[in-house]
Amino acid sequence: MTHPKADHWYATRERWAEERRRLREIVLATGVTETWKWTQPCYVRGEGEGQGNVCTIWGYKDHCAVGFYRGVLLSDSEGLLVAPGPNSRAMRKLVFASLEEVEAASDVITAYVEEAIGLVDDGREVTLGPVELDYPEELVDALDADPELQEAWDALTPGRQRGYVLHIGQAKQAETRVRRIDKWRGAILAGKGMHDR
Repeated sequence: MTHPKADHWYATRERWAEERRRLREIVLATGVTETWKWTQPCYVRGEGEGQGNVCTIWGYKDHCAVGFYRGVLLSDSEGLLVAPGPNSRAMRKLVFASLEEVEAASDVITAYVEEAIGLVDDGREVTLGPVELDYPEELVDALDADPELQEAWDALTPGRQRGYVLHIGQAKQAETRVRRIDKWRGAILAGKGMHDR
């Protein structure tokens, strides 16, 4: 069964349109449920409290992909999984650059999705240990100079802190890092992460 927002999303995608629609067919054939999370289709197993995220389908500039939320736990028997980015800890994706590649890999895609479903059914979760973050000097200075900001920062979840540190630290110039801190100050004070609404 498809989700109405996902129906619209797939109908209006121009980049990788055919590839994404075919990936959707393959994924749905495994028996997962299509939902709508984080402004994109999400494929889940189970309901209510027992519901677990299995995978999603993405389109990038140079490829499309099936992204697995528990990707690091997959056996990756074919050696095909890659991290979506340099800071990805749990997610892994299967990458495709054409409809022909999707078709040729349909059995592999099915096998990987079925293994991901098994992880959800077995209650397997990715356990991520603490990560030493390299705080940008500008962020350290801002926290030291503003007790209210420091208190709000300390109340953020480690994941939210990590997101801010990575985003601010990726700026090449000090001025840009300072601007990013100023831009996100209100959200930090409100206890929100960069992706919270």
